[in-house]
Amino acid sequence: MVPPRAPRRLLSHNAICAALLLLPVLVLPAGAQPAPATACGRCIRAEMQFLASDAMRGRGSGTHDEQVTATYVGAELERYGIAPAGDDGTYVETATLVKRSAAAPPVLSFAANGAETRWAHGAQIIVLGMPAERISGPLQKLRNSAEPVKKGAFVLFPEGTSQDTLGAALNAGAAMLMMPAPARYQQRWSVLQQRLPAIGGSSMGVNAIVLLNPEAVARLSELPDGSAMTLTAQPGPEQKQQTWNAVGILRGSDPELSRQVVLLTAHLDHLGVGQPVNGDEIYNGADDDASGTTAVLEMARVLGSGEPPKRTVVFALFGSEEKGGVGSNWFLDHPPAPLESIVANLEFEMIGRPDRAVKPDELWLTGWERSNLGPALAQHGAKLVPDPHPGENFFQRSDNIVLAKRGVVAQTVSSFGLHPQYHQPSDDLAHIDWTHMEAAIGSMIAPVEWLVNSDFKPEWLPGKKP
Repeated sequence: MVPPRAPRRLLSHNAICAALLLLPVLVLPAGAQPAPATACGRCIRAEMQFLASDAMRGRGSGTHDEQVTATYVGAELERYGIAPAGDDGTYVETATLVKRSAAAPPVLSFAANGAETRWAHGAQIIVLGMPAERISGPLQKLRNSAEPVKKGAFVLFPEGTSQDTLGAALNAGAAMLMMPAPARYQQRWSVLQQRLPAIGGSSMGVNAIVLLNPEAVARLSELPDGSAMTLTAQPGPEQKQQTWNAVGILRGSDPELSRQVVLLTAHLDHLGVGQPVNGDEIYNGADDDASGTTAVLEMARVLGSGEPPKRTVVFALFGSEEKGGVGSNWFLDHPPAPLESIVANLEFEMIGRPDRAVKPDELWLTGWERSNLGPALAQHGAKLVPDPHPGENFFQRSDNIVLAKRGVVAQTVSSFGLHPQYHQPSDDLAHIDWTHMEAAIGSMIAPVEWLVNSDFKPEWLPGKKP
């Protein structure tokens, strides 16, 4: 039995204040500058160990776990002195969308040799999305990116077509984009065949896409241009979908520059609980993208602890990026500041491990060749280089693309080296390189501080705007 303790004497409020007055005051020598801000390794580990823990069950897009994550991130923004910019004076922004998915696998049909051929989603094709439940048009086999796309056509692209060419085809009025399935999709064919596509558009807008297996590519290549193609699907009932963003704002101090906004973003969701791999069903998403979320929180900690920056800074952690940028699209329709006031967006995506394709202390920026933002940041100390994986089209594969299509100079900072843990339960804390991650975040602090205090306005280079 523990003996009772003697009662403690509590100091009064006045006594505490008097004691504090006796402490020495730290005064910098005349002309001395405060030490530059650095990344807090302990803070980084603490954030990661919560966000990527099994307790968060993979932060599944649109799930209660994602909502908890957004609430936690909002609380951290408040702790760092960032004002709320979500719904009703809170840090959380709730997006409610109505969607409709196919009730059965869609079917692509066409006539060949006097007989009708029908291919179902999950067999010869994977349908990523449909703008309507029935789409028809003539086949157009595109041989190079310079060839004009015919409005209303089912366009068959060669392997390795760039995202820019695909986007241009949609803008030109193509009814459907068809292409050989990239290797990463072929490897996940059995998973993709279980996912029925949305009907009536998707949050990303680029959804009229059919991926083809090698047999289908060969068959369509033999058909003459102009062959009639039809894609049909039976729509299921309308369903409401919710996702949650965490949004905070740090008002600028300069009367003029405070009207300009620098947007720092990452996505806080991942794949949640899914098909077990080696007995593990939780897709923790440590690198993808607890690492990016942590980077944004570190920027909030640093910027919120010193003198307010001249420009206004918005911190936005998006939900349901893994479902096609749902949270970021909602944010654009409900921004805390006018879109035209956003001068730059830096997205942080997968920085938890180094990329062997670049030097150990380097990060890369998607779309480096599209704007003058990357070179400007590099001139101010950022260890940023061009994306070494142009064939992966990473510029189009993060939330930055949603803003870029609305005119914002928006690019993603990353060091993803195509590691095999991508979208697997093994993307966990055991695979995080803590030394690299702390250095990566630390290397971006001074360049971001320069950006939020300068009058530099990034611009798209001629012909490079998405």
